[in-house]
Amino acid sequence: MQMRKDVHMTGQDLLGMVQVRPGDFGKIAIIPGTTERRDAILSFLEKPVKSFSFFEYSMFTGTYKGVKIAVGNGGRFSPDSAIIAEILCAGKVETIIRAGSCGALDEKIKVGDIVLATGSVRGDGVTPYYVDKDFKTVCDPGVTAALEKAAADNGVTMHKGAVWTTDALLRETREVVEGARKEGAIAVDMVSSALLTIAQLNKVRAASISAVSDNLITGELGFMNPDYYEAEMKVVDICLEAAKALSS
Repeated sequence: MQMRKDVHMTGQDLLGMVQVRPGDFGKIAIIPGTTERRDAILSFLEKPVKSFSFFEYSMFTGTYKGVKIAVGNGGRFSPDSAIIAEILCAGKVETIIRAGSCGALDEKIKVGDIVLATGSVRGDGVTPYYVDKDFKTVCDPGVTAALEKAAADNGVTMHKGAVWTTDALLRETREVVEGARKEGAIAVDMVSSALLTIAQLNKVRAASISAVSDNLITGELGFMNPDYYEAEMKVVDICLEAAKALSS
């Protein structure tokens, strides 16, 4: 016997499982990955309410300066980023902003700098199930522009370029890294490709901005560097201000 359905479980199915109705999230979602970044964003929201819990992931909805925003700790790796993206798209979110971290692929980009993605070099294992190898994953220009303006208003200088997404954190070898650089990548993460691609397929505006935690070219590891933590907080501020601007 073959499968009775074309797809065993869809984003709409997941939405029903977590008992969320389309529209409950609001129009804008910020996906920060870690619970620490999620909680930092929640500290700025008025009356945040938990929308759902799914495995160890939780989504909250609150308001920032009158703007309804959904915030969740999904988006740490490609598979969970895909699940969260599917749920948000099924929930009729119109804009998704990835507020994350990344490793630099340019010696001029320092730990504590901020990278604004223009698109993704897809090295993850999720998106080949959605699109073919020639598909171009790009960020929404309007959302990207809002993030760039919010950064400029806060006196933050950013690096703009493609972000390579990989699932193999401990296999970022010289050969693989140089291949991504040749495709135009200036940074690497484990999220943007899946989140951006699925949003793009669903015609949901999406963009990605990240604090630089390390540099693959110089070998610097800055995960405990105060400059990195400061950059994470700047990313939070930028995302919130961009969300406010996009709602007007």
